[in-house]
Amino acid sequence: MGSQLIASALNSQITNWLTDFGPGLFYFIVWGLVFAGTGLFIGAFIPFITGDTLIFAAGLLAATTSGLNIWVLAIGVGIAAFLGDQVGFVLGRHFGRPYLDRHSGPRLQSAIAKSERFYENLGWWAVVVARFMPWARVLIPAIAGIARMNYYKFLSANLTGAIAWGFCLTVTGYYAATIPAVKSAAYAIALFFIAGSVLAGLRSWWSNRARA
Repeated sequence: MGSQLIASALNSQITNWLTDFGPGLFYFIVWGLVFAGTGLFIGAFIPFITGDTLIFAAGLLAATTSGLNIWVLAIGVGIAAFLGDQVGFVLGRHFGRPYLDRHSGPRLQSAIAKSERFYENLGWWAVVVARFMPWARVLIPAIAGIARMNYYKFLSANLTGAIAWGFCLTVTGYYAATIPAVKSAAYAIALFFIAGSVLAGLRSWWSNRARA
């Protein structure tokens, strides 16, 4: 009930943004919140305003507003999601890791070593799956940076997650306004990506373990 009330209030607020600021600024408000959710870690405190509910509701609104272009909105959301995770990764690698190396004791260093092994084997899948989980999407990129995950592996995982979550969920919201069945299928689509990523990650982990 609480999450439904928050979602309803957010939907109303999003409509107010469009009314008060017009389509041009509306794009930048949505993109800015998506970026800040992970790039500035705001999503750890207000996940509803920077996550799934925001972009799904923005897609719904685009379907009923002639001044909003769904493709401009969705592509921008995908780019904002991608850039936010990139910033989180860079902050973790260039600021978080040096700080921990200087101030952490043996126990924390052991935890960091375990994280490095995890991200080496399963990091790609963790980054993709985290996109669909409110608090995980905020923390995982920074932790991947701290664990010194291979940059190009993170880059491809981040791109995949940004497209699957940011672009696809926004477009799903748009079509949910005209095709009610799409709304019911939206979370099934997300579940498909999560389940597929988890299964592939487990398979990779099992293969690595068997080789070891």
